[in-house]
Amino acid sequence: MTDAPDPRSAATSRFAAVLSRPGPRAAAPPGVDPGEFRLALLEDTYEVVAGLELVTPALVLDPPDQPDAEAVTWPGTPIVREPTLAGAFAALHALGAGAAALVAPDAPDLPPLLIGKLFRALGGAPAAACQARGEDGPDGLVALAARLPLPGWLAAALHDTDLDTPDALARLRAAAPRPGLVPQGPAWHRLRTADDLRLLDPGLEGWENTRALLEGHPLPR
Repeated sequence: MTDAPDPRSAATSRFAAVLSRPGPRAAAPPGVDPGEFRLALLEDTYEVVAGLELVTPALVLDPPDQPDAEAVTWPGTPIVREPTLAGAFAALHALGAGAAALVAPDAPDLPPLLIGKLFRALGGAPAAACQARGEDGPDGLVALAARLPLPGWLAAALHDTDLDTPDALARLRAAAPRPGLVPQGPAWHRLRTADDLRLLDPGLEGWENTRALLEGHPLPR
């Protein structure tokens, strides 16, 4: 675990929150405990958002009781217990966020620059998305950023759309009152199946917990 960060100002208006939603798909290869692997992915993804400058890291839990997930965060990290993206954004706004990004828990090697690009895009749009790459094209989102409070059309769309919805970006754009309100940044990958592990680049810095757990297990090609 990394040492706790310097205290953040209460006036900080940007939050980046990792979602912890244990799902049916497991990226763990044979011989690696799926629960331990899920936590390694979560901790590495959390470390990405916790390292962003002028951004407060947070954790969103669904289901709400996940002590193992809370244990990977730095002391003082805001914990949000919400089942929908709209609810998570609203809770972060109540904590003082003027803008927030929600990040999938299985992107341990996500470049911080991509989250930064989403925040910059909010200067001209109410929301911005980073799509997830799938074998057959876009498959859900890696991250979604928005200015807060959410506009009504976006809040309504997010009640039945989440980061795992395959056509999430298309749904959000269809709900927007006019084109251009949900721009997208560069896409990235998520690790949702064992085959996705081939997307990890051992030469990239970061994802230390995932790397350690995979030691001795060759990545698929």
